Amino acid sequence: MARILITSAIPYINGIKHLGNLVGSQLPADLFARYMRQRGHEVLFLCATDEHGTPAELAAAKAGKPVAEYCAEMWQVQKDLSDGFRLSFDHFGRSSSPQNHKLTQHFAGRLAEAGLIREVSEEQVYSHADKRFLPDRYIEGTCPNCGYDRARGDQCENCTKQLDPTDLIDPRSAISGSTDLEVRETKHLYLRQSEMRGQLNDWIDSKTDWPILTTSIARKWLNDGDGLRDRGITRDLDWGIPVKKGEAEWPGMEGKVFYVWFDAPIEYIACAAEWVDAGKGDDWERWWREDKGAEDVRYVQFMGKDNVPFHTLSFPATIMGSGEPWKLVDYIKSFNYLNYDGGQFSTSQGRGVFMDQALEILPADYWRWWLLSHAPESSDSEFTWENFQASVNKDLADVLGNFVSRVTKFCRSKFGEVVPEGGEYGDAEVALVAELQGRVDAYQAHMEAMEVRKSAAELRAIWVAGNEYLQAAAPWAAYKEDPDRAAAIVRLSLNLIRLYAVLSEPFIPDASAAMLEAMGAAGADWPDTVGEALAALPAGHGFTVPDVLFAKITDEAREGWQEKFAGQRG
Repeated sequence: MARILITSAIPYINGIKHLGNLVGSQLPADLFARYMRQRGHEVLFLCATDEHGTPAELAAAKAGKPVAEYCAEMWQVQKDLSDGFRLSFDHFGRSSSPQNHKLTQHFAGRLAEAGLIREVSEEQVYSHADKRFLPDRYIEGTCPNCGYDRARGDQCENCTKQLDPTDLIDPRSAISGSTDLEVRETKHLYLRQSEMRGQLNDWIDSKTDWPILTTSIARKWLNDGDGLRDRGITRDLDWGIPVKKGEAEWPGMEGKVFYVWFDAPIEYIACAAEWVDAGKGDDWERWWREDKGAEDVRYVQFMGKDNVPFHTLSFPATIMGSGEPWKLVDYIKSFNYLNYDGGQFSTSQGRGVFMDQALEILPADYWRWWLLSHAPESSDSEFTWENFQASVNKDLADVLGNFVSRVTKFCRSKFGEVVPEGGEYGDAEVALVAELQGRVDAYQAHMEAMEVRKSAAELRAIWVAGNEYLQAAAPWAAYKEDPDRAAAIVRLSLNLIRLYAVLSEPFIPDASAAMLEAMGAAGADWPDTVGEALAALPAGHGFTVPDVLFAKITDEAREGWQEKFAGQRG
């Protein structure tokens, strides 16, 4: 049994996330966590809300609420939606937690002791229209590198180049749109990331099994002359973690808070402390401290490609620079972007389908299946309503749902609601078991390698194999001449439903639970062999005919959704 620590990129607090956010981190992380639990491993799966910084302040002001109250309410909204999508977090924390305050201040103190923090008098952009200093991400303009006209002052989301606000062409306030900006002097703390270039380079070189997407972005930042610059870790804001050296005050930094990019990744660790303090676990340090048992933990992170630079460079620099034996990530699974119907999902522009809207339309399994089977791994992928309809109808309704319905209803009509006895398995059944064993082995290999689309394709092939067997064996025809032969076919097919339920649980947990309940097999374990699995339900075992697992999406419904969600959140 292995010990596996899993984190997904923590969603920002200001608003409900769209499906592109979901498939870029949380959903594939959940797939992996569920699978690893099924295989008997000890899993700790953590996520949280990212609550500090200007976006939270602005969203709270727009809502007419104190920022702490707004964040608490939005945390509950995001928690409810994660539950709705069946994301199986062991704990869903908050970066504003006391645990994260304490740990962030601790790391800052350790980095200062190591000489990796310097105080800088810098010029920062002040907006007269907004009457405030503007954090980098709230200054927009044209990227000098790629020409994207909505680049932020910290990073261009189009080409991922790290920027300073003064790099932007025609800068403007992202809050008000005002170009009435002034550069004023202020003092801030900087993390001396550039001092750790060699150490970070050696560490990334050692990760030979990482996806090309992850390592290519990390190396681009490392090798770019401007890539691994010293970065400010403080801001002139009211909402955030007060700047301290551990528990001690930091002279000259009164009234300032830590920059959100610095404290947010530390929440991965603090979230484990929250998990323990909530009474869900008994020792968080055995997951995060190599001197407390974490040396045998495998730590896997899931994130969109825009988050890769901070997780391959800045957060590791914080951990390494502390000089303490904290657990570093072992594997980063990164994703490209999921686009929406000819354009891009965009929280800020309200374009695309958002998590709450999706669950109002259809249950979670429909979305989980489509998103995971179309995960943007090797390149960007695109959500279209036509493709969604076709995938749901063909894969879920026609292949899996139809198999379950045909087998259970036929058995009930001819043999009653019990697994029938009689008849022996023949060449067709032997061939099916052999085919399925090979496919299950391939499925397991893809799942362990976090190859999401290949896993989905193999699972679908496993479903298809059962359908093809059933169609060829034709128990409805065999029953007329040889009822025992029909009984053997149905007995194997009922066991296939149980096997499908177990194998499908990471992708479609609700349908899996419904199948297992119908088969009277709740809590069924992952099979050692397909042969054993297809003998798990003996003759005489009772079952019920489940409700329709997946309803088909009609053209009328699809057309209505296309019109309703034409790109603007209403």
